[in-house]
Amino acid sequence: MAFARTCAVALVGVEGVLVEVQADLEPGVAAFTLVGLPDKSLTESRDRVRAAVVNSGVPWPQKKLTVGLSPASVPKGGSGFDIAVACAVLAAAERLDPRQTAEVVMIGELGLDGRVLPVRGVLPAVLAAADAGYRQVVVAEQNAAEAALVPDVSVLGVRSLRRLIAVLADEPAPEEPDGTDGGLPGAARAGLTGPPAAPGLTGLLGEERPVDLADVAGQHSARHALEISAAGRHHLYFKGPPGAGKTMLAERLPGLLPPLSRKESLEATAVHSVAGALPGGQPLVARPPYCAPHHSATMAALVGGGSGLPRPGAVSLAHNGVLFLDEAAECGAQVLDALRQPLESGHVLVARAAGMMRMPARFLLALAANPCPCGRHGSVGGGCECRPSAVRRYRARLSGPLLDRVDLRVTVAPPARSELAAVDGRAESTRVVAARVREARERAAVRYAETPWETNSEVPGHELRTRHPAVPGALADAEEDLERGLLTARGLDRVLRVAWTVADLAGHPRPTRDDVHAALELRTGIRRGSPTAEVPV
Repeated sequence: MAFARTCAVALVGVEGVLVEVQADLEPGVAAFTLVGLPDKSLTESRDRVRAAVVNSGVPWPQKKLTVGLSPASVPKGGSGFDIAVACAVLAAAERLDPRQTAEVVMIGELGLDGRVLPVRGVLPAVLAAADAGYRQVVVAEQNAAEAALVPDVSVLGVRSLRRLIAVLADEPAPEEPDGTDGGLPGAARAGLTGPPAAPGLTGLLGEERPVDLADVAGQHSARHALEISAAGRHHLYFKGPPGAGKTMLAERLPGLLPPLSRKESLEATAVHSVAGALPGGQPLVARPPYCAPHHSATMAALVGGGSGLPRPGAVSLAHNGVLFLDEAAECGAQVLDALRQPLESGHVLVARAAGMMRMPARFLLALAANPCPCGRHGSVGGGCECRPSAVRRYRARLSGPLLDRVDLRVTVAPPARSELAAVDGRAESTRVVAARVREARERAAVRYAETPWETNSEVPGHELRTRHPAVPGALADAEEDLERGLLTARGLDRVLRVAWTVADLAGHPRPTRDDVHAALELRTGIRRGSPTAEVPV
């Protein structure tokens, strides 16, 4: 038989598209033609596949060879098609049974010596294969644990093309070296252990950091805001002079969030897999990611982009986690305004000449900024030499439409000497606060059990006003601020959402007037009615 086929997966953003790899052998001058809209890296697979097959001890067919990738309209790139192309060619040459290759999805790169190397994006690729009804997948040995996260799929992890041929041909497995040949590890060869794909990113997976909320001295209002932010997924903005503890507080926010659900873990893992940011030995992202790009990060690094088809940016790498922008006022205005769409929709659309990508971007935003370029404006010691016009321009870099989407705005003052010197250990730890956050999340989950929402920040304002109203008269001050122009309609809805989170933390069945006052204070900075209830520390 001169024709055979197998399957591979093309990644379009963070979603997989099944691709049928067809191989046809005809009499004629020996040639290798690859068709089906391949990019440069995929075109080069002709040389990789030929060398890998020959070095695996299998003769290369000396005929006219055409390999087609269908559907041809889908852009295809990367080296993950190598083993599918090799097996399709060998099946067409009758070295393998074409019936064995037709129902298998193959994902992996080939080295010139025949080794199968890992590639990025295995999890979304296997998910796409499972959705299409395929139940057998072949991947590199290093990607087997990641592929096995998909249920009801049989995963074969192979180290070499020679072994894959033996398995498909039902032959004795050949002896293989242990991989310690003095070269680079397989993951390094595939570019999976280098810097993250998007520049300017740190703390991508919330790696083990010895940080605890108990380390924060004082900052009672800021700590309370952190708790509310974690309990209701409310976006947060810290403003204060350098050294006040803004970054220290934001770094402790991921520890207050509940562990990811299975669905959320798979979503986050898929994004990090495509970006090549999964650490070795950790195939599943189980905790909320923490992404903190530098303030000089470009728009492509933040929202996604790059040449050809876009790659995930910081907003997608922080999906189901925390995106922290330190020195936010130093970021470009266009870069910051690009956050407005994902903050509302939970995804980002990136349009390029090669196509439009839709990538998930449901993150908890934390901003931190100084009050002026020098950072000393309004501080007790004074010393600010910035002109009033410079202060206004600096603060205007955070646009009104962006800040209108931020629920909690807290001024962080430097801790007093007595707070820094306190040694009585009264500050609550992350574990204690996280327990209260989980209880508040559970109350919200019960309330929204029959709805598509899980946290207070997701519920539309109309739904809260009609089906989940506050105590009668509790919104009087917020509605008065709306009439005076101090709140927008979106701002009023967000105040009500925060009030529900405050009520959940306090155990109230409905938001009271004090709960609404607390929400208004956290949004406007103006103390209303009775003092804001603070969590004991």
